Amino acid sequence: RVIVLGTPPGDCTRPRRATAQRALEGFVRSIGKEVRKGATAQLIYVGNKAEAQIESTLRFCLSPKSAYVSGQVVRIGATALDANGIAWELPLSGKFALVTGASRGIGRSIAKVLARDGAHVIGLDVPALESELEETIGELGGSTIVLDITDDDAPARIATYLLENHGGVDIVVHNAGVTRDKTLGRMDAGRWDAVLAINLTAQERINEELLTREAIRENGRIVCVSSMSGIAGNAGQANYAASKAGVIGMVESSAPQIGKKDLTINAVAPGFIETQMTAAMPIATREAGRRMNSLAQGGLPVDVAETIAWLASPATGGVNGNIVRVCGQSLMGA
Repeated sequence: RVIVLGTPPGDCTRPRRATAQRALEGFVRSIGKEVRKGATAQLIYVGNKAEAQIESTLRFCLSPKSAYVSGQVVRIGATALDANGIAWELPLSGKFALVTGASRGIGRSIAKVLARDGAHVIGLDVPALESELEETIGELGGSTIVLDITDDDAPARIATYLLENHGGVDIVVHNAGVTRDKTLGRMDAGRWDAVLAINLTAQERINEELLTREAIRENGRIVCVSSMSGIAGNAGQANYAASKAGVIGMVESSAPQIGKKDLTINAVAPGFIETQMTAAMPIATREAGRRMNSLAQGGLPVDVAETIAWLASPATGGVNGNIVRVCGQSLMGA
């Protein structure tokens, strides 16, 4: 593990200092490509008076939990909330976590990791996957919500359930997502609209409802799942890439206002993750995808889940508006 601590260039009062700090990004990304396979490098920008907020991020970056995260820039800001007194073995003890798309794949791993860290998981998925959802969440001793997040009344129903059954929620993980791939010239409106509605608009609507009704408790966390496609684009995925880039825009633009409510919003952007979907790819495409990163391997759903658990921790209050790629330092994008 290589960890470099720096000062945000925007906090520097002199141009030469800002220039030197910005140079660290190229330095760290290069180191990530030079170290041996399995080694990683990260840059952590520590804002003014934010030193007390470093521990959670250092623990994550130095641990095996960050195995598929490399070449990343994490920005930590000051917060009035105290990060001391965290039980690091069960950092989410007593917390309630909503996970959408929780029945299988990455969502299932997210639910398991959050439960392992002490959270009561409220899994949400569509009626067609109710039996899988009940099995997954039942094993964790959690609760379930069965509905389609694109329904007009879905945000209100979610907020009402959380308030009436749990007095609110501490962690919201927007994992639900779909692909409907076609090149833009061959894409019909139905494919476009479905992907944007599920991957982006539903997240916006749910966030707005939960925030308006104050259903997210103090020191709460919102974690969204974007994608490397939203950063680098992908042929045949204009709709998917647009939706995932929109998630990044939503996180970055809403973070300042959400931060004023003593909450945080961040996103993870997975790269090539070994799932049932990638297992069905042609072998040449699958092998190429695995090797298009500095670690020269695919990631696992648990890699995404561990990153989300770090962002969901009550000790990670200084991390707000960040987009963290879980991609083994993909060779695509910035």
